[in-house]
Amino acid sequence: MHQQLEQELAHLVGVEDALAFVSGNTANVSTIGHLCGKRDLVLYDECSHDSVLKGIMLSGADSYGFRHNSWQDLNHILENKRTAYEKVLVFIEGIYSMEGDIADLHGFIEVKQRHKAILMVDECLSIGVLGHRGRGIAEHCGIDPARVDIWMGGLSKALSSCGGYIAGSKALVNYLRYTAPGFIFTTGITPANSMAALASIRVLRKESWRVTRLKELSEFFLNRAIELGFNTGKSQGTPVIPIFFQNPQACMSIYKYLYHHRINVQPIFYPAVPPNASRLRFFVTCTHREEELEQTLRTLAEGVDFMQIAL
Repeated sequence: MHQQLEQELAHLVGVEDALAFVSGNTANVSTIGHLCGKRDLVLYDECSHDSVLKGIMLSGADSYGFRHNSWQDLNHILENKRTAYEKVLVFIEGIYSMEGDIADLHGFIEVKQRHKAILMVDECLSIGVLGHRGRGIAEHCGIDPARVDIWMGGLSKALSSCGGYIAGSKALVNYLRYTAPGFIFTTGITPANSMAALASIRVLRKESWRVTRLKELSEFFLNRAIELGFNTGKSQGTPVIPIFFQNPQACMSIYKYLYHHRINVQPIFYPAVPPNASRLRFFVTCTHREEELEQTLRTLAEGVDFMQIAL
């Protein structure tokens, strides 16, 4: 079952092979910590997931964050620092989990090739979502997946299970399969989780209308939120739509108001986000209905008016 899942994951991403980890967090921490060392450099988007920072700590590599989604800033850093290191790993995300925007993959590939760096793309929130068939950001951007060195993703979002994966060349995956501590010295994902993810991939392949419908509903929610005067930041019509508040107290008050009205959305505070960037992070699925999304936003607007919260 695990082998079937890994074969299907590789086919979904569009690369030679894949390796399933017990969690997405473990996949990131173990891969970065194992591939990089004290003579290397890791450059990561300033909005990257915490697991990247933990992987860097494990590796002992030097690291710098670059401005969000800015391949130009990445290029500037590499122009100044590339020659001082053996390997350079660049980490970006397909869809950013706290912002809801999409990486400029074309620009990042060009920069990594120019400076002979390794590009790792986290697709936890973009696999099963982006692209006409849900095959991720490479399909969305019309790029050969082989141009990215390391694909990482999670099984706990669109793939309806629990776990993570690393995908890429057979050489990369075989190396990790026999040497990565986060794979060797821990249990694997359960057979039930393997089959749940495998079933999700097969449903995705047969029912691509789900991807189209998800895009329609995500854009509907984003556009209506903007019309109602909410700050949605950089969200680009992906299923991740944050709505920002000026302070955490206001964010928590609105969260409680929505919860009281049977609407489930989680508040995000520091240290997950900067102190001045508290938000409610909404997730849209292909099974939502427009009237449900409209009701959610209307209830949100009523709560803001009732508590006289400044946006």
